[in-house]
Amino acid sequence: MIVTLTPNPSIDATVTLSSPLELGTVNRAQSISHVAGGKGINVSHAIHKAQKATHALFPAAQHDQFINLLEEIAVPYSRITLDDKVRVNTTITDPHGVTTKLNGTGPHLSSTHQTQLMSALLDKAAHANWVVLAGSLPQNTPVDFYAALCQVLRKELPHVRIAVDTSDAPLKALGKHLHHAAPNLLKPNGLELGQLVGCDGNALENAARQGNFSDIIKATHTIISRGVSEVLVTLGDAGALLATSSGIWHASPPPITVVSTVGAGDCCLAGYLMARAEGKTFAQALQQAVAYGSAATALPGTTIPTPELINTTDTVITELAF
Repeated sequence: MIVTLTPNPSIDATVTLSSPLELGTVNRAQSISHVAGGKGINVSHAIHKAQKATHALFPAAQHDQFINLLEEIAVPYSRITLDDKVRVNTTITDPHGVTTKLNGTGPHLSSTHQTQLMSALLDKAAHANWVVLAGSLPQNTPVDFYAALCQVLRKELPHVRIAVDTSDAPLKALGKHLHHAAPNLLKPNGLELGQLVGCDGNALENAARQGNFSDIIKATHTIISRGVSEVLVTLGDAGALLATSSGIWHASPPPITVVSTVGAGDCCLAGYLMARAEGKTFAQALQQAVAYGSAATALPGTTIPTPELINTTDTVITELAF
């Protein structure tokens, strides 16, 4: 089973426009939708749609609209109770696939709530093979919260493999504690990889678009030398790169028309973890990851792809020099 923790879940509102967004004037929405979201929630949703075992853990108020939206998609879940409401993240998409995001900050998570969340995670993860720590952190949460969780999981549940997908201050804090709190898997994008190793993430992504992965490979080597076993770097239309101590692979995405990029990275992670949980090779797991992420970009809003939409055949894997 794959357990996900989303400390700062969201109601994802998607506004679809029939023409490009114009600032400072009235824009007419073609459609507006609301779904339960957040990085870990999206990962669990993709796994659940593939009919694999998953469990989503998060904080939320008892009668929050988020709960109703999550129950509509039937993802198994548990929660700790907050008084504050789940935040709303708004995504605006136009016909050309251009995406604009407005993200809420989320509720306050007290020290008591943090302890409850950690205890609930240990309980749910006892029989898991992967635990995913994903997304931003709520207000009042220490930036090293993920690092602390990794350390506790390592001590209490050494059989469980840990994946982390976060950014900014929580990611940088985790990077500083890798010597004693390294997860098995990190899933940064190019910008986040730059945050981890202290280099220009934009330059990494631009080089990848030109087919140059040398600096990305150097950055992943740095992370692996600090104790992380697998680094899955998502690179948008340049695909993704997987680095491990035994090899490095790049996957080019299949031909696709981009509708929305929201949630694509989460679906990529879900595809990878499902493949790894099934015992597939690193190359096969990367292939499935990129196929999942690409399928998500062809769907509106945060729509999660089903297995029949996953095109691994046209997802090209290349092994790179170590």
